Amino acid sequence: MTNAGDYVSETDWKPTTATELASLVLENFENERRPLIPCGGRTSLHFGYPVAGEPILVSTTALESVIDYPCRDMTITVEAGMRVEKLQEILREEGQRLPIDVPEGHRASIGGAIASNASGPSQFGYGTFRDYVIGISAIDGQGRLFSAGGRVVKNVAGYDFCKLLTGSEGMLGAITQVTLKVRPVVECRELVWVTVSDKSLIEPILDRLNLSATNPVVQDLLNSLGAAYVRNEAKLDLPAETQVLCLGFEGSQQEVEWQVRIVQEELAGIGEVSSQPLIGEAADQIWHALTDYQTASDDPVSFRSRILPSQVAEFFEKADEAEIAVLCHAGNGVVHGHLSDHVTDPHVARTILEPLRAIATRQSGSLTVTHCDPQWSSDMDLFGPQGSDWQLMANIKRALDPANIFCPGKLWRERN
Repeated sequence: MTNAGDYVSETDWKPTTATELASLVLENFENERRPLIPCGGRTSLHFGYPVAGEPILVSTTALESVIDYPCRDMTITVEAGMRVEKLQEILREEGQRLPIDVPEGHRASIGGAIASNASGPSQFGYGTFRDYVIGISAIDGQGRLFSAGGRVVKNVAGYDFCKLLTGSEGMLGAITQVTLKVRPVVECRELVWVTVSDKSLIEPILDRLNLSATNPVVQDLLNSLGAAYVRNEAKLDLPAETQVLCLGFEGSQQEVEWQVRIVQEELAGIGEVSSQPLIGEAADQIWHALTDYQTASDDPVSFRSRILPSQVAEFFEKADEAEIAVLCHAGNGVVHGHLSDHVTDPHVARTILEPLRAIATRQSGSLTVTHCDPQWSSDMDLFGPQGSDWQLMANIKRALDPANIFCPGKLWRERN
Protein backbone atom coordinates (compact mmCIF):
# COMPACT_ATOMS: atom_id res chain seq x y z
CA MET A 1 0.00 0.00 0.00
CA THR A 2 1.19 3.49 -0.80
CA ASN A 3 0.48 6.67 1.10
CA ALA A 4 -1.33 9.09 -1.18
CA GLY A 5 0.71 12.00 0.12
CA ASP A 6 3.92 10.29 -1.05
CA TYR A 7 2.90 9.41 -4.61
CA VAL A 8 5.74 10.24 -6.98
CA SER A 9 5.91 8.53 -10.35
CA GLU A 10 7.51 9.04 -13.73
CA THR A 11 4.23 7.94 -15.28
CA ASP A 12 2.08 10.68 -13.75
CA TRP A 13 -0.21 12.39 -16.23
CA LYS A 14 -0.32 16.13 -16.84
CA PRO A 15 -2.78 16.60 -19.72
CA THR A 16 -3.04 20.04 -21.31
CA THR A 17 -6.66 19.67 -22.48
CA ALA A 18 -9.78 17.91 -21.27
CA THR A 19 -9.85 15.96 -24.54
CA GLU A 20 -6.34 14.65 -23.91
CA LEU A 21 -7.32 13.63 -20.38
CA ALA A 22 -10.40 11.81 -21.67
CA SER A 23 -8.26 9.88 -24.18
CA LEU A 24 -5.80 8.84 -21.47
CA VAL A 25 -8.56 7.64 -19.16
CA LEU A 26 -10.26 5.72 -21.99
CA GLU A 27 -7.00 4.03 -22.96
CA ASN A 28 -6.38 3.06 -19.35
CA PHE A 29 -9.93 1.70 -19.02
CA GLU A 30 -9.57 -0.43 -22.14
CA ASN A 31 -6.13 -1.77 -21.20
CA GLU A 32 -4.25 -1.71 -17.87
CA ARG A 33 -6.97 -0.23 -15.65
CA ARG A 34 -4.43 1.19 -13.26
CA PRO A 35 -5.81 3.24 -10.34
CA LEU A 36 -6.10 6.96 -11.08
CA ILE A 37 -5.89 9.73 -8.49
CA PRO A 38 -6.98 13.20 -9.69
CA CYS A 39 -5.01 16.02 -8.08
CA GLY A 40 -4.34 19.72 -8.36
CA GLY A 41 -2.26 21.37 -5.65
CA ARG A 42 -1.85 18.05 -3.78
CA THR A 43 -3.16 19.57 -0.55
CA SER A 44 -5.62 16.72 0.14
CA LEU A 45 -3.77 13.64 -1.08
CA HIS A 46 -3.27 12.46 2.49
CA PHE A 47 -7.03 12.08 2.99
CA GLY A 48 -8.56 8.61 3.21
CA TYR A 49 -7.13 5.11 3.12
CA PRO A 50 -4.06 4.37 0.97
CA VAL A 51 -4.87 3.38 -2.61
CA ALA A 52 -3.78 -0.14 -3.57
CA GLY A 53 -1.43 -0.96 -6.42
CA GLU A 54 0.61 1.52 -8.45
CA PRO A 55 -1.68 4.49 -8.99
CA ILE A 56 -1.21 7.20 -11.57
CA LEU A 57 -1.55 10.79 -10.38
CA VAL A 58 -3.73 12.73 -12.80
CA SER A 59 -2.55 16.32 -12.45
CA THR A 60 -4.86 19.09 -13.66
CA THR A 61 -2.34 21.88 -13.12
CA ALA A 62 -1.95 22.50 -16.87
CA LEU A 63 -5.71 23.12 -17.12
CA GLU A 64 -5.70 26.66 -15.77
CA SER A 65 -7.37 28.90 -18.34
CA VAL A 66 -10.29 31.27 -17.93
CA ILE A 67 -13.00 29.98 -20.26
CA ASP A 68 -15.53 32.78 -19.77
CA TYR A 69 -15.85 35.72 -17.40
CA PRO A 70 -19.01 37.80 -17.93
CA CYS A 71 -18.35 39.88 -14.81
CA ARG A 72 -21.68 41.71 -15.06
CA ASP A 73 -23.44 38.35 -14.69
CA MET A 74 -21.39 37.68 -11.52
CA THR A 75 -20.17 34.30 -12.83
CA ILE A 76 -16.86 32.92 -14.03
CA THR A 77 -15.94 29.70 -15.84
CA VAL A 78 -12.40 28.36 -15.40
CA GLU A 79 -10.49 25.14 -15.89
CA ALA A 80 -10.14 23.01 -12.78
CA GLY A 81 -6.37 23.29 -12.40
CA MET A 82 -6.37 27.03 -11.71
CA ARG A 83 -5.00 27.91 -8.27
CA VAL A 84 -7.57 29.39 -5.92
CA GLU A 85 -5.29 32.34 -5.20
CA LYS A 86 -4.97 33.12 -8.92
CA LEU A 87 -8.75 32.89 -9.34
CA GLN A 88 -9.23 35.41 -6.52
CA GLU A 89 -6.69 37.75 -8.13
CA ILE A 90 -8.58 37.67 -11.44
CA LEU A 91 -11.87 38.36 -9.67
CA ARG A 92 -10.42 41.23 -7.60
CA GLU A 93 -9.53 43.10 -10.79
CA GLU A 94 -13.29 43.42 -11.34
CA GLY A 95 -14.12 44.12 -7.70
CA GLN A 96 -15.41 40.58 -7.14
CA ARG A 97 -14.48 37.49 -5.14
CA LEU A 98 -15.39 33.91 -4.37
CA PRO A 99 -16.38 34.19 -0.66
CA ILE A 100 -15.00 30.80 0.38
CA ASP A 101 -11.92 30.49 2.57
CA VAL A 102 -9.88 27.70 0.98
CA PRO A 103 -6.93 26.45 3.07
CA GLU A 104 -3.55 26.83 1.37
CA GLY A 105 -5.13 28.78 -1.48
CA HIS A 106 -1.72 29.49 -2.98
CA ARG A 107 -1.39 25.74 -3.66
CA ALA A 108 -4.95 24.41 -3.88
CA SER A 109 -6.59 24.15 -7.29
CA ILE A 110 -10.22 25.15 -7.71
CA GLY A 111 -11.12 21.64 -8.89
CA GLY A 112 -9.42 20.03 -5.92
CA ALA A 113 -11.05 22.48 -3.51
CA ILE A 114 -14.46 21.58 -4.93
CA ALA A 115 -13.73 17.84 -4.86
CA SER A 116 -12.84 18.10 -1.16
CA ASN A 117 -15.56 20.72 -0.48
CA ALA A 118 -12.94 22.83 1.28
CA SER A 119 -14.21 25.78 3.28
CA GLY A 120 -13.16 27.84 6.25
CA PRO A 121 -14.55 30.23 8.87
CA SER A 122 -16.83 32.29 6.63
CA GLN A 123 -18.96 29.28 5.70
CA PHE A 124 -21.30 30.44 8.50
CA GLY A 125 -22.15 33.59 6.60
CA TYR A 126 -21.63 32.59 2.98
CA GLY A 127 -22.03 28.82 2.71
CA THR A 128 -19.79 26.32 0.91
CA PHE A 129 -18.96 25.34 -2.67
CA ARG A 130 -22.33 23.63 -2.98
CA ASP A 131 -23.83 27.12 -2.96
CA TYR A 132 -21.55 28.52 -5.69
CA VAL A 133 -20.90 25.79 -8.28
CA ILE A 134 -23.53 26.26 -11.00
CA GLY A 135 -21.79 24.37 -13.80
CA ILE A 136 -19.27 21.55 -13.91
CA SER A 137 -17.53 19.23 -16.39
CA ALA A 138 -15.64 16.03 -15.59
CA ILE A 139 -14.24 12.79 -17.03
CA ASP A 140 -15.73 9.52 -15.74
CA GLY A 141 -13.97 6.18 -15.26
CA GLN A 142 -14.54 5.16 -18.89
CA GLY A 143 -13.05 8.34 -20.35
CA ARG A 144 -16.41 9.96 -21.08
CA LEU A 145 -16.79 13.70 -20.69
CA PHE A 146 -19.98 14.73 -18.90
CA SER A 147 -21.31 18.11 -17.85
CA ALA A 148 -24.10 19.59 -15.79
CA GLY A 149 -25.46 23.04 -15.04
CA GLY A 150 -24.41 25.97 -17.14
CA ARG A 151 -22.99 29.47 -17.20
CA VAL A 152 -26.06 31.31 -15.91
CA VAL A 153 -27.28 31.34 -12.33
CA LYS A 154 -30.84 30.27 -13.21
CA ASN A 155 -29.81 27.16 -15.15
CA VAL A 156 -31.53 24.15 -13.54
CA ALA A 157 -31.53 21.59 -16.36
CA GLY A 158 -30.34 18.01 -15.89
CA TYR A 159 -29.08 16.08 -12.90
CA ASP A 160 -27.38 18.01 -10.13
CA PHE A 161 -23.84 16.80 -10.76
CA CYS A 162 -22.64 20.15 -9.40
CA LYS A 163 -23.54 19.07 -5.89
CA LEU A 164 -22.74 15.40 -6.51
CA LEU A 165 -19.12 16.10 -7.49
CA THR A 166 -18.65 18.66 -4.74
CA GLY A 167 -17.04 16.71 -1.91
CA SER A 168 -16.65 13.55 -4.03
CA GLU A 169 -12.91 13.35 -3.21
CA GLY A 170 -12.02 12.27 -6.76
CA MET A 171 -13.97 9.01 -6.41
CA LEU A 172 -16.39 9.70 -9.28
CA GLY A 173 -14.10 11.25 -11.88
CA ALA A 174 -11.69 14.06 -12.69
CA ILE A 175 -13.17 17.56 -12.68
CA THR A 176 -11.98 19.56 -15.69
CA GLN A 177 -14.01 22.79 -15.69
CA VAL A 178 -16.32 24.71 -13.33
CA THR A 179 -18.64 27.69 -13.43
CA LEU A 180 -18.99 29.64 -10.21
CA LYS A 181 -21.21 32.37 -8.84
CA VAL A 182 -19.20 35.23 -7.35
CA ARG A 183 -19.88 38.20 -5.06
CA PRO A 184 -18.67 41.81 -4.81
CA VAL A 185 -15.58 42.57 -2.75
CA VAL A 186 -16.56 43.99 0.65
CA GLU A 187 -15.49 47.42 1.85
CA CYS A 188 -14.59 46.45 5.41
CA ARG A 189 -13.72 43.35 7.45
CA GLU A 190 -13.32 43.16 11.21
CA LEU A 191 -12.95 40.41 13.82
CA VAL A 192 -13.71 40.38 17.52
CA TRP A 193 -11.49 38.18 19.73
CA VAL A 194 -13.68 37.23 22.71
CA THR A 195 -12.11 35.44 25.68
CA VAL A 196 -14.41 33.35 27.88
CA SER A 197 -12.85 32.35 31.21
CA ASP A 198 -15.78 30.19 32.38
CA LYS A 199 -16.50 27.16 30.21
CA SER A 200 -20.09 27.02 31.49
CA LEU A 201 -20.78 30.30 29.67
CA ILE A 202 -20.18 28.82 26.23
CA GLU A 203 -23.68 27.46 25.69
CA PRO A 204 -25.42 30.67 26.93
CA ILE A 205 -23.15 32.73 24.66
CA LEU A 206 -23.95 30.60 21.61
CA ASP A 207 -27.65 30.79 22.44
CA ARG A 208 -27.38 34.58 22.74
CA LEU A 209 -25.70 34.83 19.36
CA ASN A 210 -28.69 33.04 17.81
CA LEU A 211 -30.79 36.01 18.95
CA SER A 212 -28.22 38.70 18.19
CA ALA A 213 -29.13 41.85 16.32
CA THR A 214 -25.87 41.39 14.43
CA ASN A 215 -25.09 39.11 11.52
CA PRO A 216 -21.57 37.68 11.83
CA VAL A 217 -20.12 35.80 8.88
CA VAL A 218 -17.66 34.01 11.19
CA GLN A 219 -18.57 32.33 14.46
CA ASP A 220 -15.58 30.20 15.51
CA LEU A 221 -15.06 28.74 18.98
CA LEU A 222 -11.60 27.60 20.13
CA ASN A 223 -10.34 26.03 23.31
CA SER A 224 -7.09 27.35 24.80
CA LEU A 225 -4.94 24.96 22.71
CA GLY A 226 -6.70 25.93 19.49
CA ALA A 227 -6.60 29.63 20.37
CA ALA A 228 -2.86 29.47 21.05
CA TYR A 229 -2.34 27.79 17.68
CA VAL A 230 -4.30 30.52 15.84
CA ARG A 231 -2.63 33.34 17.77
CA ASN A 232 0.84 31.93 17.10
CA GLU A 233 0.15 31.37 13.40
CA ALA A 234 -1.08 34.96 13.12
CA LYS A 235 1.96 36.21 15.08
CA LEU A 236 -0.17 38.46 17.28
CA ASP A 237 -0.08 39.16 21.00
CA LEU A 238 -3.58 38.04 22.02
CA PRO A 239 -4.86 36.30 25.17
CA ALA A 240 -5.25 32.54 24.62
CA GLU A 241 -5.26 31.05 28.10
CA THR A 242 -9.00 30.28 28.06
CA GLN A 243 -11.74 29.60 25.55
CA VAL A 244 -11.92 32.09 22.68
CA LEU A 245 -14.79 33.03 20.39
CA CYS A 246 -13.87 34.66 17.07
CA LEU A 247 -16.65 36.68 15.49
CA GLY A 248 -16.17 38.09 12.00
CA PHE A 249 -18.12 40.87 10.29
CA GLU A 250 -18.04 42.15 6.71
CA GLY A 251 -19.79 44.91 4.79
CA SER A 252 -19.60 48.68 4.66
CA GLN A 253 -17.43 50.31 7.30
CA GLN A 254 -20.47 51.85 8.97
CA GLU A 255 -22.41 48.59 9.31
CA VAL A 256 -19.36 46.62 10.44
CA GLU A 257 -18.49 49.15 13.16
CA TRP A 258 -22.12 49.13 14.34
CA GLN A 259 -22.24 45.33 14.53
CA VAL A 260 -18.94 45.10 16.43
CA ARG A 261 -20.18 47.60 19.00
CA ILE A 262 -23.56 45.89 19.41
CA VAL A 263 -22.18 42.34 19.76
CA GLN A 264 -19.72 43.50 22.41
CA GLU A 265 -22.59 45.03 24.37
CA GLU A 266 -24.67 41.85 24.01
CA LEU A 267 -21.91 39.56 25.25
CA ALA A 268 -20.86 41.86 28.11
CA GLY A 269 -24.14 41.18 29.88
CA ILE A 270 -23.70 37.39 29.96
CA GLY A 271 -20.80 36.96 32.35
CA GLU A 272 -17.04 37.13 32.63
CA VAL A 273 -16.03 37.75 29.04
CA SER A 274 -13.71 40.30 27.47
CA SER A 275 -13.45 41.28 23.82
CA GLN A 276 -10.87 42.89 21.58
CA PRO A 277 -11.73 44.17 18.08
CA LEU A 278 -9.21 43.43 15.33
CA ILE A 279 -9.06 45.48 12.15
CA GLY A 280 -6.92 45.70 9.05
CA GLU A 281 -3.87 43.46 8.86
CA ALA A 282 -4.51 41.93 12.29
CA ALA A 283 -7.99 40.79 11.24
CA ASP A 284 -6.63 39.35 7.99
CA GLN A 285 -3.89 37.44 9.83
CA ILE A 286 -6.36 35.83 12.24
CA TRP A 287 -8.78 35.08 9.38
CA HIS A 288 -6.00 33.34 7.47
CA ALA A 289 -4.94 31.34 10.55
CA LEU A 290 -8.54 30.22 11.16
CA THR A 291 -8.74 29.12 7.51
CA ASP A 292 -5.54 27.08 7.57
CA TYR A 293 -6.27 25.54 10.98
CA GLN A 294 -7.82 22.44 9.42
CA THR A 295 -4.79 21.54 7.32
CA ALA A 296 -2.69 18.61 8.42
CA SER A 297 0.22 19.63 10.61
CA ASP A 298 2.84 17.70 12.54
CA ASP A 299 0.14 16.45 14.91
CA PRO A 300 -0.31 12.66 14.80
CA VAL A 301 -4.06 12.75 14.07
CA SER A 302 -6.40 15.43 12.76
CA PHE A 303 -10.15 15.06 12.39
CA ARG A 304 -13.28 16.81 11.18
CA SER A 305 -16.65 16.26 12.79
CA ARG A 306 -20.06 17.32 11.54
CA ILE A 307 -22.63 17.69 14.30
CA LEU A 308 -25.76 19.66 15.07
CA PRO A 309 -25.02 23.21 16.28
CA SER A 310 -26.92 22.30 19.45
CA GLN A 311 -24.24 19.63 20.17
CA VAL A 312 -21.28 21.99 19.87
CA ALA A 313 -21.01 22.86 23.58
CA GLU A 314 -21.07 19.19 24.64
CA PHE A 315 -18.61 18.09 21.94
CA PHE A 316 -16.33 21.03 22.70
CA GLU A 317 -16.18 20.22 26.40
CA LYS A 318 -15.43 16.52 25.78
CA ALA A 319 -12.68 17.36 23.28
CA ASP A 320 -11.16 19.94 25.61
CA GLU A 321 -11.03 17.37 28.43
CA ALA A 322 -9.11 15.06 26.08
CA GLU A 323 -6.55 17.85 25.48
CA ILE A 324 -7.38 18.13 21.79
CA ALA A 325 -6.72 21.45 20.05
CA VAL A 326 -10.21 22.33 18.82
CA LEU A 327 -11.79 24.83 16.47
CA CYS A 328 -15.58 24.74 16.09
CA HIS A 329 -17.50 26.54 13.35
CA ALA A 330 -20.17 26.85 16.02
CA GLY A 331 -23.02 28.04 13.84
CA ASN A 332 -22.53 25.21 11.33
CA GLY A 333 -21.62 22.34 13.67
CA VAL A 334 -18.31 21.67 11.92
CA VAL A 335 -15.39 20.87 14.24
CA HIS A 336 -11.69 20.55 13.40
CA GLY A 337 -9.37 18.97 15.94
CA HIS A 338 -5.71 18.02 16.31
CA LEU A 339 -4.59 15.41 18.82
CA SER A 340 -1.57 16.17 20.97
CA ASP A 341 1.82 14.97 19.76
CA HIS A 342 1.98 12.99 23.01
CA VAL A 343 -0.33 10.48 21.30
CA THR A 344 2.18 8.03 19.85
CA ASP A 345 -0.02 4.97 19.29
CA PRO A 346 -3.04 4.49 16.98
CA HIS A 347 -4.91 2.54 19.64
CA VAL A 348 -4.60 5.46 22.05
CA ALA A 349 -5.87 7.78 19.30
CA ARG A 350 -8.88 5.52 18.74
CA THR A 351 -9.65 5.50 22.48
CA ILE A 352 -9.65 9.31 22.49
CA LEU A 353 -11.80 9.65 19.37
CA GLU A 354 -14.45 7.00 20.10
CA PRO A 355 -16.38 9.05 22.73
CA LEU A 356 -16.40 12.05 20.38
CA ARG A 357 -17.61 9.94 17.47
CA ALA A 358 -20.37 8.59 19.72
CA ILE A 359 -21.58 12.14 20.39
CA ALA A 360 -21.57 12.92 16.67
CA THR A 361 -23.31 9.75 15.45
CA ARG A 362 -25.99 9.97 18.14
CA GLN A 363 -27.70 12.64 15.99
CA SER A 364 -26.68 11.29 12.55
CA GLY A 365 -23.44 13.28 12.52
CA SER A 366 -19.96 12.03 11.70
CA LEU A 367 -16.31 12.13 12.72
CA THR A 368 -13.75 11.68 9.97
CA VAL A 369 -10.01 11.31 10.48
CA THR A 370 -8.61 13.71 7.89
CA HIS A 371 -4.95 13.01 8.54
CA CYS A 372 -2.88 10.46 10.43
CA ASP A 373 0.48 8.78 10.18
CA PRO A 374 0.35 6.53 7.06
CA GLN A 375 1.39 3.53 9.15
CA TRP A 376 -1.59 4.09 11.43
CA SER A 377 -4.35 4.05 8.82
CA SER A 378 -4.80 0.27 8.87
CA ASP A 379 -5.49 0.45 12.62
CA MET A 380 -7.76 3.49 12.47
CA ASP A 381 -11.43 3.69 11.56
CA LEU A 382 -11.16 6.83 9.46
CA PHE A 383 -14.84 7.28 8.66
CA GLY A 384 -16.90 5.63 11.39
CA PRO A 385 -20.12 3.65 10.97
CA GLN A 386 -21.71 3.22 7.56
CA GLY A 387 -24.62 5.59 6.95
CA SER A 388 -28.04 4.70 5.59
CA ASP A 389 -27.15 6.38 2.28
CA TRP A 390 -24.07 4.24 1.69
CA GLN A 391 -25.71 1.90 -0.84
CA LEU A 392 -26.95 4.86 -2.85
CA MET A 393 -23.44 6.28 -2.99
CA ALA A 394 -22.04 2.87 -4.01
CA ASN A 395 -24.55 2.70 -6.86
CA ILE A 396 -23.54 6.15 -8.10
CA LYS A 397 -19.88 5.14 -7.94
CA ARG A 398 -20.56 2.04 -10.06
CA ALA A 399 -22.55 4.07 -12.60
CA LEU A 400 -19.76 6.59 -13.19
CA ASP A 401 -16.77 4.33 -12.56
CA PRO A 402 -17.79 0.69 -13.12
CA ALA A 403 -14.20 -0.59 -13.11
CA ASN A 404 -13.42 1.25 -9.84
CA ILE A 405 -10.49 3.07 -11.42
CA PHE A 406 -10.69 6.41 -9.61
CA CYS A 407 -9.18 6.25 -6.10
CA PRO A 408 -10.10 2.61 -5.36
CA GLY A 409 -10.23 1.92 -1.65
CA LYS A 410 -9.78 5.55 -0.62
CA LEU A 411 -13.18 5.71 1.09
CA TRP A 412 -14.56 2.23 0.45
CA ARG A 413 -12.29 -0.15 2.34
CA GLU A 414 -14.25 -3.18 3.59
CA ARG A 415 -17.52 -1.60 2.42
CA ASN A 416 -17.93 -2.80 -1.17
